[in-house]
Amino acid sequence: MSALEPTPLPSFMGVPMKHISLVTLCIQNSGLILIMHYSRIMPAGPDRYFTSTAVFLNEVIKLLICVVVALRDRRKIDGSLSSYATSIRALSSEVFTSDSWKLAIPAALYTLQNSLQYVAVSNLDAATFQVTYQLKIITTALFSVTMLHRKLSMNQWISLVLLTAGIAIVQIPVPAAPTPPAHNDDGVHRRSAVSDGEADMDRPVGLIAVLVACVISGLAGVYFEKVLKGSSTSLWVRNIQLSFYSLFPALFIGVILKDGKEIMEKGFFTGYNGVVWTAIMFQAAGGIVVALCVNFADNIAKNFATSISILLSSIASIYFFDFVLTITFAIGALTVLFATWLYSKPDSKKKEEVAYIPLTNTRVDDDNTERLSEDELGITGRK
Repeated sequence: MSALEPTPLPSFMGVPMKHISLVTLCIQNSGLILIMHYSRIMPAGPDRYFTSTAVFLNEVIKLLICVVVALRDRRKIDGSLSSYATSIRALSSEVFTSDSWKLAIPAALYTLQNSLQYVAVSNLDAATFQVTYQLKIITTALFSVTMLHRKLSMNQWISLVLLTAGIAIVQIPVPAAPTPPAHNDDGVHRRSAVSDGEADMDRPVGLIAVLVACVISGLAGVYFEKVLKGSSTSLWVRNIQLSFYSLFPALFIGVILKDGKEIMEKGFFTGYNGVVWTAIMFQAAGGIVVALCVNFADNIAKNFATSISILLSSIASIYFFDFVLTITFAIGALTVLFATWLYSKPDSKKKEEVAYIPLTNTRVDDDNTERLSEDELGITGRK
């Protein structure tokens, strides 16, 4: 093969990995929010599960997954003749470096962000949460300008204004629709998954949780990028470091300090069922899906997949949760989708080439010209 010939993109069963990763990202993004929302409003008996335990287990599962993948990559480097003990020691030296403690700060922020996501989906419908959560694009951009002295193009500033307007339009209150009866005239139970848990939803609390989560997301993402500048550490090792340091705030602040007394009385796994475990697994696997998407596709394709997931969440909310699609929500959502596309649209003066870059070779250099969000850096489960 000539050195000038482009490296063929990986495929699975003849389907390009770019397409597979994007489809998977659409399903994961929309499915996660829908399942998380349902897990917080479904009939759960006398006790509902503690979100602090779900956040902790999410970090444990992500840590195990990343360790397995990183160890597999380490084995490829060491060769089959080396022992597993040698590979484990080498991986440990990569993870626990002298400056790895710096990731404790974004790890704590991401743990708080995940906790706030549960508060938000407990008090907002899935469609509104998905649209409003795109506010993290604005916070990330603003922190990039102030902390990294990054310059935004005119299109990006316009998109931020449109994004703000679109999110504001979505929040415009509309007259409450009458609650449909629990059974149809023929006695058949209606299709909605609405339960008494949805009656306890507090929209202002949900909106505040989303706003704070978006601010934390932007701050943590920019700080994480600042730490990564000039680093050649693989994304999987970085994810191990993040998940490891996330265990401490998730356990000591969330599980023990916040809910410790009730957990001692009712049990760690109280309220758990298949839906709860599915939500935890979806969130834990989310970072891996994002890492695949970043590795095999570009940022524009990733944002397109996110936009599709917003549409899927809205359609599913109408069917499963009796979400009423209003003209204001439709206009606001379309504005947000357009703003997201405009923000990631490359400058016409620049010609970018998309190439396949293995995860183990991915690095963030000082001369980057575009801001990498936490999703683009492959941070597991950080939606």
